[in-house]
Amino acid sequence: MRKRSKRYVAMAKNEEKGEVFDLTSAVAQVEKNAVAKFDESFEITMRLGVDPKKADQMVRGTVSLPNGTGKDVRVLVFARSPKDKEALDAGADYAGLEEYADKIKGGWSDIDVVVATPDVMGVVGPLGRILGPRGLMPNPKVGTVTFDVAKAVTELKAGKIEYRVDKDGNIAGAVGKCSFTPDKLEENIRVFYASIIASKPSTAKGQYVKSIHFSSTMGLGVAVSESSFKN
Repeated sequence: MRKRSKRYVAMAKNEEKGEVFDLTSAVAQVEKNAVAKFDESFEITMRLGVDPKKADQMVRGTVSLPNGTGKDVRVLVFARSPKDKEALDAGADYAGLEEYADKIKGGWSDIDVVVATPDVMGVVGPLGRILGPRGLMPNPKVGTVTFDVAKAVTELKAGKIEYRVDKDGNIAGAVGKCSFTPDKLEENIRVFYASIIASKPSTAKGQYVKSIHFSSTMGLGVAVSESSFKN
């Protein structure tokens, strides 16, 4: 049986089992529970009424959070000159081609997002077995395979995140830090939620959003009523 920490047990005693919060109250509750010694991420998890095994019910996309994520995103851009310089000028942490392909093959992993220009996918493609399982493989559907590398880097640095439904029908995303003011967190959350709603597959039947939960990195999850998003 899994042993819970004293901090977790203490928080759990203060939670009413089965309680569902409105959006504003849920944000306050998660921030109250975020007592770790570091700035915890604020996370949202949505359970969707889709069957991810069916290609026409896959929910995947990107969303730009108006207040950013609070995280310093490390961006690698695979590109040849002069696109590599454009990427660096836009704020990319790394830009180049073969040297970074070799570093990744050697185990290097000091990156959060990978962007590539279409003309270098012949070099990047074989890295799929390494980048794919880590969710880093560039994909044109989410804007990470593009010649407009400056725009891609700028958006990623400003708070653009990718989401994808998992095999159990869940979508999760970090929408800020618990140090954010409640109004900034709520604005990010509403934008994330709206993007998921807009991505609803036309073939999805029945209830689309089955549940919504908020949590911090180390804190308890709280259930949130979807109706409170529509106020």
